[in-house]
Amino acid sequence: MFTVYVLKSLEKDWFYVGQSNNLLRRLEHHNRGYNRSTKAYRPFELVLTEEFATRDLARKREKELKSTMGKRYIRNYFKEKQQG
Repeated sequence: MFTVYVLKSLEKDWFYVGQSNNLLRRLEHHNRGYNRSTKAYRPFELVLTEEFATRDLARKREKELKSTMGKRYIRNYFKEKQQG
C-alpha cells in the first residue's frame, strides 16, 4: 500500500506533498530534519492522506496535488478542516 500525504508546517504557512510506502517512518524523517527540502519548515502536522494500491497510482495523485489546481485543493481542504 502506498500513501500520498500532505504535511503542514506548524511554524510557517507551507505545505508539502509526498508519497511513501511507510508513512510513519517518512513523517518521522521530515520532523527530524533528515530531508533537506523540508528541514527549514519543521515541525509538521499531517493534514491529508490518501492510499493507493500501486506506486504508479500514488505518483500520479502526488503529481496532481503538486499542480496549481492541486495546491488550491489542499488550501481549501485545510481551510474547511479548520472551520469544521
